[in-house]
Amino acid sequence: MLVLQAVLALVPLVLSSGLVAAAPSKRHGSSSSSETTSVYDRLGNLAPYHQAPVPSGVHEDLPSDCTVDQVMLMGRHGDRYPLGSELVYIQGLAYKIGNATAAIKKAKLPSDLAFLKDGYTTKLGTNDLTAPGRQTLFDHGVAFRLKYPQFNATAILAGAQDRVIESAQWFAQGYYGRIWPNISSTVFSTIPEDDVTISWITPMDTCADWDYNYGNNATITWGNVYLPPIAKRLNKAIPGVNLTTDDVHGALYACAYDLAAWGTSPWCGAFTESEIADFEYELDVLMDGAFGYNLPGKMGPTLGALYVDKLIERFSNKTGDAEPIYLEFGHDTTIDMILTALGLAKDTPRLSASGPVPAHRKWRTSEQVPFGAQMIWEKFSCTSSFEGPQIRLVLNDAPMPLTFCETHATKEYGTCAFSDFVKANAFSTSITWGDAAWNATCGASDF
Repeated sequence: MLVLQAVLALVPLVLSSGLVAAAPSKRHGSSSSSETTSVYDRLGNLAPYHQAPVPSGVHEDLPSDCTVDQVMLMGRHGDRYPLGSELVYIQGLAYKIGNATAAIKKAKLPSDLAFLKDGYTTKLGTNDLTAPGRQTLFDHGVAFRLKYPQFNATAILAGAQDRVIESAQWFAQGYYGRIWPNISSTVFSTIPEDDVTISWITPMDTCADWDYNYGNNATITWGNVYLPPIAKRLNKAIPGVNLTTDDVHGALYACAYDLAAWGTSPWCGAFTESEIADFEYELDVLMDGAFGYNLPGKMGPTLGALYVDKLIERFSNKTGDAEPIYLEFGHDTTIDMILTALGLAKDTPRLSASGPVPAHRKWRTSEQVPFGAQMIWEKFSCTSSFEGPQIRLVLNDAPMPLTFCETHATKEYGTCAFSDFVKANAFSTSITWGDAAWNATCGASDF
């Protein structure tokens, strides 16, 4: 695999005074089991792309007698600017710092906050892809071409949102090279992201009973636990500013989004490792609450079922026109709902927004859905190692064991016989959008 964004790899790792100022680790394309995890790799779904940890005892590569016959990619868009709802916190922080210039200049600040002597302003935009995000997707396109040279994709599908479309186009530039402008009009297509289009990329949009506040309410609960102590500590270190918990949120978002836009942020050094871990957990409970296992009833598995059913349809060639390769692009939410439908990365008991943080939880958005996340499904066959068609999931350059199969092959390679995969996911294949099972979870269709 190609290296992660070069601009990110240049920022040094610094640990001082118990606080954290760390650069993205150079983990792309190599095993991470023996490498130090960067704090920037612990920013939940706002983390830059990095390889997920390879599970202990699981081989990264298939046996040499195996051949990948079919592949499906669901890619997340690359690094982006903050959403408008997030940017207001960063802007509020910058305004607060600007109004306290005199007090800050007089204060004796710890080294990790000394940057405030020069003030802090933000030039972050909203929603759109950033330069590091563009590079990540271009690199992924080149790497994908090299990883599967036996295939030549003839179609790319993207959810119809600007950052997703642009990400898919940068991937295409890397994958196809200089011929891309000549073939783009015939190869590239989009699928609407709205409440009338049935889509396995954004299934929640057509679920009348789905509400983002399932996750948002969880983050409010968790924020009431971990934000006040940080505000108290920072106000003691920066007298005269009177930072609120909203300002602390702004500083945490500034750490993540300055990094996403410029490759570095002075704010990341303002937090301890445990504070960054708490922020990561906030993002975990947000995504788990809005797109995962903490959705009510069977909503999480039902939403993700649309993709799992599409995967099985294609790998089974039910329609008789299946392609050898599918390149599709969506969101972190897309991947999280797929994992939920499959019962992967599931914690027992479920994650709690009241804390404490489970030290060994399975649901980690930093590893599942960083910016530029890659969910790759491989259907493969072997001359001797396995009998019959097999399937495996490679999530962010690391095999993710299909544990519902519980075979020796699953433990050693993370794989599953395709027939067993189909049987294990009967729930997903039994659901059709708008049928009784769907409507029982999402409300009856109005169209």
